Amino acid sequence: MKGVILAGGQGTRLYPLTKATNKHLLPVGRVPMIFHAVQQLVSAGIKEIMVVTSTEHMGDMVRCLGSGEEFSCSFSYRVQEKPMGIAHGLSLASNFARGDRVVVMLADNIFGGSITHVVENFARQKEGARVVLKKVSDPTRYGVAALDEKQVMYIEEKPKQPPSDYAVVGLYCYDEKVFDIIQTLEYSARGELEITSLNNEYIQLHQMEYEIFEGKWMDAGTPESLFEANRIFFDEG
Repeated sequence: MKGVILAGGQGTRLYPLTKATNKHLLPVGRVPMIFHAVQQLVSAGIKEIMVVTSTEHMGDMVRCLGSGEEFSCSFSYRVQEKPMGIAHGLSLASNFARGDRVVVMLADNIFGGSITHVVENFARQKEGARVVLKKVSDPTRYGVAALDEKQVMYIEEKPKQPPSDYAVVGLYCYDEKVFDIIQTLEYSARGELEITSLNNEYIQLHQMEYEIFEGKWMDAGTPESLFEANRIFFDEG
């Protein structure tokens, strides 16, 4: 099983903190933000990891992370030259991970508990994908899952009338079909290959499973959430 950390984007919500650096290199607690995703994957037994980041910040990212020896893993790197969506960023890992299962993390999503159980549950799946849900107070900001008692019926991106309070957070697990499915996706109105579109394709195949994350979680991509993440992780040491 391979890991992919998506650390691209322009960090516009955190400007001017991101004027001179990639947002994923900003501190959360006592370490750069991206360290949290790396440590989560390594703790879950994933030791081959690709980091996808932007052209202007690739040098800083490599200097920060190195070969992976410090983390007891091995890093590969790819450049996403334009912000063309999460699914597009994942597609850049096709040569790295094709033929294998892949666990994808957004580097600005901070999990205050282990993801090992998510990876273990995915390993037991025969096929398909697995998403992680978290109950949130402001679901209009996220991709939101419509649920019945057993499965995700569909996922709607930033809905005005959310079908539930459960957001799809930045931890996704896919089987080896994922790169073929991405090739069938169409770009959205904002010029991106959307992760929600990819997930809905798996739902149409009846190959999407989910679980609810009970620990702390936050998207540290805004000044307010970055401040809160730092408060929590400094408090926890």
